[in-house]
Amino acid sequence: MRARRLLIDGAVEFTTPRFADDRGFFTSPLQEADLRAATGRPAFGIRQVSYNYSRVAGVLRGLHYTATPPGAAKYVFCPVGRIIDFLVDLRVGSPTFGVCDSVELNADNGRAVYLPVGIGHGSVVLTDHSMVVYLLSEEYVPANELAVHALDPALDLPIPDGLELLMSDRDRIAPALAEARAARLLPDYETCLALDEAMAQAGSAA
Repeated sequence: MRARRLLIDGAVEFTTPRFADDRGFFTSPLQEADLRAATGRPAFGIRQVSYNYSRVAGVLRGLHYTATPPGAAKYVFCPVGRIIDFLVDLRVGSPTFGVCDSVELNADNGRAVYLPVGIGHGSVVLTDHSMVVYLLSEEYVPANELAVHALDPALDLPIPDGLELLMSDRDRIAPALAEARAARLLPDYETCLALDEAMAQAGSAA
């Protein structure tokens, strides 16, 4: 796996080799030794695996994050279709607070993204019939799941022109970044680092 540090502190893109023949291909989206080498931490204990499926291009999901504590780290890849994956640093006090980055994930390029605790995550679907898979360090609890509006002009996410965007009601009414910060809804940077470290120690002890 090739690792590339993203603009957001602690976030990493991985590119996994594919082994193809006339039947198709084989790949391993997550390899702990490479994750550990790139982040200094072992793979987190996976508490939940989820995926979403989008029937049409233009589906816009996010930006989602988990209340901290408990917080949640994520490892994300796209085995079917094509998306642009968005990351925004929501950790108040982080040296990269408010920074946005994006990675195209698709069924051919072998890319995956690691997000530490406190990073907002979303995606826009570029082709019909796309799927995104999430490995999560915590189980989904609806009361802990929060969102920042993906179309907040202050974020200026690189959403391609020409897409008819489809959003959930929840995402459509999410607050802007400044509103979420003023309401003290955003996670604290030092708390997020402590939770990441606790996950690393638990992973090393396992």
